[in-house]
Amino acid sequence: MTDVDRAGQRTDVTGPPPDVPPTVPPSLEEPHSLDASKETLEDYTLRFAPRSYRRWGTGVVATSALGGIAYLADFAIGANIGIAHGTTNALWGIAIAAVIIFVTGFPLAYYAARYNIDLDLITRGSGFGYYGSVLTNVIFATFTFIFFALEGSIMAQGLELGLGIPLWLGYAISTLMVIPLVIYGMKALAKLQVWTTPLWLVLFVIPMVYLLVSHPDSVETFFAYQGADGDGAPSFASMMLAAGVCLSLMAQIAEQIDYLRFMPPRTDANRRSWWRAVILAGPGWVIFGAVKQIVGLFVAVYIIARLTPDASATANEPVHQFLTVYEQFLPDWAAMTLAVILVVISQIKINVTNAYSGSLAWTNSFTRVTKHYPGRLVFVLFNLAVALLLMELNMFSVLNTILGFYANCAMAWVVTVAADIVINKGLLKISPTVPEFRRGMLYAFNPVGFVSVILSAGLSIAVFFGLFGSGIQPFSPIVAIVLALVLTPLIAVVTKGRYYLRRTDDGIDLPMFDADGNPSGEHLTCHVCRVDYERPDMVRCQTHDAYVCSLDLSTDKVGDHVLPAQH
Repeated sequence: MTDVDRAGQRTDVTGPPPDVPPTVPPSLEEPHSLDASKETLEDYTLRFAPRSYRRWGTGVVATSALGGIAYLADFAIGANIGIAHGTTNALWGIAIAAVIIFVTGFPLAYYAARYNIDLDLITRGSGFGYYGSVLTNVIFATFTFIFFALEGSIMAQGLELGLGIPLWLGYAISTLMVIPLVIYGMKALAKLQVWTTPLWLVLFVIPMVYLLVSHPDSVETFFAYQGADGDGAPSFASMMLAAGVCLSLMAQIAEQIDYLRFMPPRTDANRRSWWRAVILAGPGWVIFGAVKQIVGLFVAVYIIARLTPDASATANEPVHQFLTVYEQFLPDWAAMTLAVILVVISQIKINVTNAYSGSLAWTNSFTRVTKHYPGRLVFVLFNLAVALLLMELNMFSVLNTILGFYANCAMAWVVTVAADIVINKGLLKISPTVPEFRRGMLYAFNPVGFVSVILSAGLSIAVFFGLFGSGIQPFSPIVAIVLALVLTPLIAVVTKGRYYLRRTDDGIDLPMFDADGNPSGEHLTCHVCRVDYERPDMVRCQTHDAYVCSLDLSTDKVGDHVLPAQH
C-alpha cells in the first residue's frame, strides 16, 4: 500500500504510520514550520488554496499579479504590428483586443478570487470535465514557454548589446537565473514583484516623459505613420490582423489567476479593496498591456522617423528602443547601464511567473493522466528546457506568425470558459454555479467545453492559414470568438447539462461556504496522508468511513477512494 505526504511524494506506509508534524495550519508567527515550507515549495499546485495559507492582503496580491506583467514583449508586439499595418490600424487592433480580453477575463478572475482555485480547476467544472481540461492545460503551458522564450530573447539582446555576451549564452543565462526564484512559489514571487516594481516604473516612465516634453512633434509623426510599406491606410482587415497578434496575450489571464487564487476571503470590511484588486490585477492587466504596446509603437516610429536606417532596423527590439531614448539625454555609459537594468528586471519579473505558471499547468496534466505526482520542480525544469530550445531556434524572427497562430487556441479556450460561466451558469442555469474540480464529482469529459474548443480553435486556425480564402483570413480571431460563444451554450442545451456533475453530494455534512459566501475554513483530516485540509478540498472516501483530500484522489491509481456516480 502506498501513501501520499503533504507535498505529494508517495511513501511506503506498510508499517506503522509515519511521523507527521502537527496538523495545524501554518501561522503567520511560524512561517518556517515543516508544513509551511513544503506548501511553499509546492504552492498548492493541484488543489484549492486554503485560507490558512492565504496570508497576503488584497494590495499585496494585486501588486504581485501586476508585477508579473512588466514584460517587454508588449513593446515588441506594438512595434511589429505598427510597422506592418500603420499606426491607425495598430491602435484600433490594440483597442479591439483589449476590450475582448477584459470582457472575457473578468468572470474568470472573479471565480478564481472568490473560490481560490486556478484556471485549470475552474475549467474542469466549466464544461470540460476532470480529464477534458488537460487539453486547455497544454494550451496554457504552451503560452508560458512561448512568452518565456520571447522575454528571454529580449534579455539576451540586452546582454549582447550591453555586455557583449553572445546570444546563445544570453539565452542560457536568462533561463537559468529564474530557477532559484521560482521554486519557492507565491511567497518568493510576492516579495520579488513588490520590491522591483517601483524601480521598473521609474526606468519605464522617464524616457517616455522625455520624448513627449522634448519632442512634442513626435506625437503628430506617430499618428501619421502608415507602416513600413507606406500603405497603412485604415482597413478593418488590417485592424483585425493587428488584433489577432495582440489577442495571443489572452492566456495571460491564467497567469494573473495564479496570483488571484491567493486573495483573502471577501468580507464587508474589505469588499471595496477586494473588488479593486480583482478588477485591476485580473482583467485590468490588459489596460497596462495596451499602454505598453502603444508606447512600443510610439518609440519605434520616433526611431524610424528621426534616426539613421541602422537604428530603424532594430526599432522593434525593446532594448534598442529604450537605449536609443536614454542616449538622447544621458551619456552613453549611463544609457547603456539603465537600458540593460530595465531589460533584466523586466525579464526576471515576467519569466518567474511564466516558469511558475507553466510548472503548475504541466504538473496538473501529468498527475491526472498518470496518477503520479512528481513535484512541481520537475516541470519547472521541463518548461525552461522547451523555452530555451525556442530561443536557440530564434523564434523572435517569426514573432507575428507564432503569436497570430497561438491566439486562435487561446481565444477558443478562454472564451469557452467565460461563456460557460456567464451564459451556461449565469443565464441558462445549466452549468452548476459553484466550480467543481474534485475527482469523482466530475465526469471524465464534458463535450460542452471540450468540443467547443476543438471546433472553434481548429476552424479559426484553418482560417488563419488561408484554407477558406484570403478574404476571410484576417478575421480568424472573430471566427474563434464567435464559434466559442455559440457552441458553448448550444452544446450545453443539446446535452441538457448532463455531463457536468457525476455527483452532487460529496458525502460531507459540513457546509462548503461560510456566512459571507467564502469557501469554508473548517478542517478535516485526510485518512490517506493524515494531514488536515480545509473543507472545499475534501471528499468522503468510498471504502472507508473517513475523508480524502483532492491530491490523494488524483493519485489514486485503483480508484478505491473515488465515490461512485449518482443515478
